[in-house]
Amino acid sequence: MYKHILIPTDGSDLAERAVEQGLALARKLGARVTLIRVIQPLRAPAGESVQLRGTLEEYEREERRQAEQWLAQAAARAADSGVPCEAVTAVNVQPYDAIVATAREKACDLIAIASHGRSGLSAMLLGSVTQKVLAHSDLPVLVYR
Repeated sequence: MYKHILIPTDGSDLAERAVEQGLALARKLGARVTLIRVIQPLRAPAGESVQLRGTLEEYEREERRQAEQWLAQAAARAADSGVPCEAVTAVNVQPYDAIVATAREKACDLIAIASHGRSGLSAMLLGSVTQKVLAHSDLPVLVYR
């Protein structure tokens, strides 16, 4: 079956539950996991990048700190349950792109991802990282809702 599962997270409660389910699946299959948290960089409006540079760098530093802290906690839970785990932080304007690329780079054979289940106008306006992963990945994708 599956030997290497990529589990993306955005830090939400739903993603947290999906991580737990992904770890449980990995434990049952004897698989290892790679956890990934994608940080989206803030973009400064044209002409204001010099003025906002410190703020943008501070934002990214804080996001990275939070991501690494969360990933360390999730990796500890994986270790406690006997699941080999690697944690990755990526910076990308398009989270789905980083998720799909990391799955390829790490030779994963399954992506287990949460879906917030947005529909209607909110789905059209906000888009869905999960939908984009489904559309762009050539790997099987397990969606947790």
